[in-house]
Amino acid sequence: MKLLESVFLTLFGACIMHSTSATEVKKGTSNMIITINIYYTGENNNARKFAEEMEQSGTVAAIRKEAGNRRYEYFYPKNDEQTVLLIDTWENQEALNKHHNSPMMNKIAELRNKYNLHMKVERYIEDVSGVPDQDKKFIKE
Repeated sequence: MKLLESVFLTLFGACIMHSTSATEVKKGTSNMIITINIYYTGENNNARKFAEEMEQSGTVAAIRKEAGNRRYEYFYPKNDEQTVLLIDTWENQEALNKHHNSPMMNKIAELRNKYNLHMKVERYIEDVSGVPDQDKKFIKE
């Protein structure tokens, strides 16, 4: 599958498929907000231990200070105690690339190995057109 051949946009739990060629992605990376959901799964509560060590070691704080980072938060699924969800949002692909080339990635990889975690990754591109009028009735602000 080509890089970002299919980009899934999620709105209120409904998925809309938008085909994007690699060329289109390269042209528009500077204004595309990217959110990555990473599901870390392990045994013996290792995913939670990983998230706790990421927080306590200062790694999460350092990532949040990186240029272009908009969000870096861990969540615990109620129905799966062996999984942790990381929601990681970046201003654009360039900021994400800088993060991936930073020393932080070595620390993350080291901890993933330490806790023997497996990952499932979802990647989303923000729909900059906003919430459609027909969907606004479902939102209480």
